[in-house]
Amino acid sequence: MKTAVIRKEHFNAAHRLHNKAWPEEKNQEVFGKCNNPHYHGHNYELFVKLVGEPDAQTGYIYDMKKLSDVIKSSVISRFDHKNLNLDVEEFKNLNPTAENIARVIWEILREKIEKEFDLKITLYETERNIVEYPAES
Repeated sequence: MKTAVIRKEHFNAAHRLHNKAWPEEKNQEVFGKCNNPHYHGHNYELFVKLVGEPDAQTGYIYDMKKLSDVIKSSVISRFDHKNLNLDVEEFKNLNPTAENIARVIWEILREKIEKEFDLKITLYETERNIVEYPAES
């Protein structure tokens, strides 16, 4: 029977929500305080969920130490205490919304985790703003 395991991690990062193609007034209207030209930060909570069949010999879906190591080396080391707009290559031309951050994390981890496992990212930008990727309809 398929079972899920979830690893929780944490990172802090700054960003600015801004569309370069828009005038400042429209950016301010759409993104409000999140368009601060001096950036703003969040304490992100990241949940990485893998779904698969338990291994007959170990009982594991996925070795949680291995999962932790993959997340830390591939995501946390890239995003933690960074300005996402300036320091993270994926966001040089992509607005670092919570939706885009979750998708980028999924893409990074999908390359590292075997395809036999379903992968879902849940990202808490705040206690009240939460994104899932991919979404269930």
